[in-house]
Amino acid sequence: MAEYMVFIWSDEQAVERSDPGTMDRTMAAHREFVSRHASALRGGNRLHPSGASTSIRHTPDGGVAISDGAFSETKEVIGGFYLIEAADIDEALSIAADVPAPFGGVELRPVLPTS
Repeated sequence: MAEYMVFIWSDEQAVERSDPGTMDRTMAAHREFVSRHASALRGGNRLHPSGASTSIRHTPDGGVAISDGAFSETKEVIGGFYLIEAADIDEALSIAADVPAPFGGVELRPVLPTS
């Protein structure tokens, strides 16, 4: 079994413009996803909006530059994630394709073990 990270990309402006019913349905869809795939889930959470993030970059002189906000100006940002375990990429893709993402999409990436 291998681990895969499923990043949930969202258009934050679309989320902000959505009506409460859409958000309620989206959260219900995530609860259903968690219930349906509980045996494969190893973790996951929703994230605060990108405005709450802090970017940290190493500078050429060996220092560190810290700035408010996400790394780049982009329409879609990571709004949440699931860490899953799957037998192979096909199973991981099947699970990832089931993640509710009405405001964007998902990205699946294999986790590289540290050992």
